[in-house]
Parts: sequence; structure tokens; C-alpha cells
Amino acid sequence: MHLQIGGRGLRFYPAYLDREAQLEVLAAIRGVLASAPLFSPRMPKSGRPMSVGMSNCGPLGWFSDEGGYRYRREHPDTGRPWPFIPDPLLQVWRQVADYAHAPEACLINYYGPHAKMGLHQDRDEADFAAPVVSVSLGDSCLFRVGGDNRRDPTRSFRLNSGDVLVLGGDARLAFHGVDRIYPQTSTLLAKGGRINLTMRRVTRAPA
Repeated sequence: MHLQIGGRGLRFYPAYLDREAQLEVLAAIRGVLASAPLFSPRMPKSGRPMSVGMSNCGPLGWFSDEGGYRYRREHPDTGRPWPFIPDPLLQVWRQVADYAHAPEACLINYYGPHAKMGLHQDRDEADFAAPVVSVSLGDSCLFRVGGDNRRDPTRSFRLNSGDVLVLGGDARLAFHGVDRIYPQTSTLLAKGGRINLTMRRVTRAPA
């Protein structure tokens, strides 16, 4: 069961992953982070560090520093290629993306108790026909989403561990962000915090 929010493209699947499935995904992500550890992305121009820890899996990984936002094929600290996207996440993509081709990137963001993410668009990809599929693990957050213009009205709702959100169609370029984390709302992560996994297609799919 899922909920349509706003237009046809924003689909919310509350409690999509049960506890066992969440633990399976978490174990797979821990394996990814063992070879591609979290790093601190920096804001373009200012170079200020973001409040989230970040890593990636898949052929391409999202990256940000003083030079801007972009995708790259290797970890910025280790220089090694990103690990493969784990099968449990690919299964979620196949079930909810409504898109024929596999994702090329899965961005891993770790939010501590005071981390947040300002309103932004996911627009560094070549083809917006593919959705962004987001999986939440750990502590709950207050998620905010608006329209294609930063000044459009926004609405907020809570994302809990196991929830899945799809930004596609007329919501693919919607501004969105995380206003706050609700600490100690989940026991999934031993040290608390929230992990957000966002799968994307980066290049244009073959015809």
C-alpha cells in the first residue's frame, strides 16, 4: 500500500520494510561502509562541511566539494571504486521505481542527532525520467517537500525506519530536505542516528 502526496509522482510507502528486512539492508550497508567509509562532503564555493556523513555504492557516487556537485567513480579518500549496490536495495528499486533500468548510484547519508539537510533538488542526473527512490533506516526525521521552485509552498511529514519514498514524474525535481532528526525513536542503529539511502539513475538509459 502506498500514499500519493500532491501530484502523481511523489509516492510514500510507510513501513515498507519490516524489522527483518531493515536489518538485512543495514547489514549490507555496513558491508559497503567497510570498504567505502563515510566522508564529509563540502558545500560548493564556501567549502563548509555538511552536517551529514556520506558514502555511495554503485558504478557512480554523488560527491560535493568546493568545485561543485557531481558524480565520480571512486571514493574521494580511498581512490577505490564504489562497492556494488546490495541486492536487497535493488529489490526495493524493482518493486517501486516503475522504471525499466537499474540504478547507477545509491547515496548513503548518515544523520546524527543534530544533522539536517536544507531544501534542494536532485538535478545532477542526465535523465529525469528515472525516479529517486529513498529508504529510511534508524531514527525518524521531519521531511519537507515542495514544488519545482524553491519558493513554492511546502508540506512536512515524518519518515520512520523502514519507510520508502519515491520522487518521480511531476515530483522528480521537487525541492525537499530534512528539517530535524528525532533522536532515540528507533533501536535499529546501536548508536542512534538515521541512515538515508537514495537510489538514482545518473546517465541516460539505452533506447
